[in-house]
Amino acid sequence: MKAKHKVYIAIGSNLDNPVHQVKSAIKELSKIAKSHLTAVSNLYQSPPLGPVEQPDYINAVAEMETCLNAHDLLTELERIETEHGRTRTTRRWGPRTLDLDLILFDNLSINTPRLIVPHPEFHKRIFVLVPLYDIAPNLILSTGKKLSELIDEFPEKNLSIINE
Repeated sequence: MKAKHKVYIAIGSNLDNPVHQVKSAIKELSKIAKSHLTAVSNLYQSPPLGPVEQPDYINAVAEMETCLNAHDLLTELERIETEHGRTRTTRRWGPRTLDLDLILFDNLSINTPRLIVPHPEFHKRIFVLVPLYDIAPNLILSTGKKLSELIDEFPEKNLSIINE
């Protein structure tokens, strides 16, 4: 039996009924082979990053245990995004039907042309940190920093819980 890995996946959408997109993606995550969805955060609404005029995002974070390696899991995440109408462009921070980011994969550091873990920007994104805190409040990152300390660095949270 392969070893199980604990992973965290950020989920975001701001197009085509974002609440539905996020909830549907969570259902799809639960169907990934050799994997088990163990926790899901609340859903949050947050303003978009970057200068582009676009709708607010709906965000969440899921915790999974998987026997897949990081690249095979990434392939599954990209498949789910595509099934939800995601088209990849070179435009950064644009609107999207679904965005699934592999935030943490155990305590591993992965740096390949296709995948960087921990996600290089997650510590700068309150819309990832707060949902992650929902499901892993005692998480200590590989840097030794507590998740709660990262959240405290944000003077304004700019998030609201979605009650649906």
